[in-house]
Amino acid sequence: MPAYDQLLSADPAWPELAARAATVAHRVTVLPRQEASARACLEGLQVTTRSPLGAIAHETGGVLIDHGWMRLLGSGHPRLSRTLGGWDADLGIALADFMIVADDVTGGAFAINGGALGPARGTVHYFAPDTLRWEDLKLGGYGAFVSWAFAGDLATFYANLRWPGWEAEAEQVGGDRALSLYPPPWTAEGKDVSRVSRRAVPVAEV
Repeated sequence: MPAYDQLLSADPAWPELAARAATVAHRVTVLPRQEASARACLEGLQVTTRSPLGAIAHETGGVLIDHGWMRLLGSGHPRLSRTLGGWDADLGIALADFMIVADDVTGGAFAINGGALGPARGTVHYFAPDTLRWEDLKLGGYGAFVSWAFAGDLATFYANLRWPGWEAEAEQVGGDRALSLYPPPWTAEGKDVSRVSRRAVPVAEV
């Protein structure tokens, strides 16, 4: 098993990712890392900082996107304590099956497929709260997913799950909570999310 120092690349992916984040600073909030947590997260994942996954794990406490609507997991921060790899362990999910790398305030989750979500290993899938199915985003791997999260058309992607004034509500939810929607969006009665009950609860409940 490679030691921590062996996971630190001389050609890290973070400078390029940070530059992308800076161009969309109105939409992306990079949470600062804590050194010990960053080291532990990287060692747990056993990926190098040359990879986008290793870069996010080692250089950020997580990333909040679009008023906190989407949360990219990192090495942990008071505003987003769940971590890459650690959140799977908390939920009893084997990393060999899939690794949750992000989620959103409506209970959707993004995961790298390890084989349990279909034959396309390494691709990012989305668990949609309005269909209760894992869907291949057709973006490719984690790096492409991060680029899409930073600058892609989230408004269209989430068109069926947003309501007037969602921005202010999302900002109040917090990185470790999600909205319990009732009736839920996968029911006929819950399709119009502007008319349902929305209550912030610990994300594990959703």
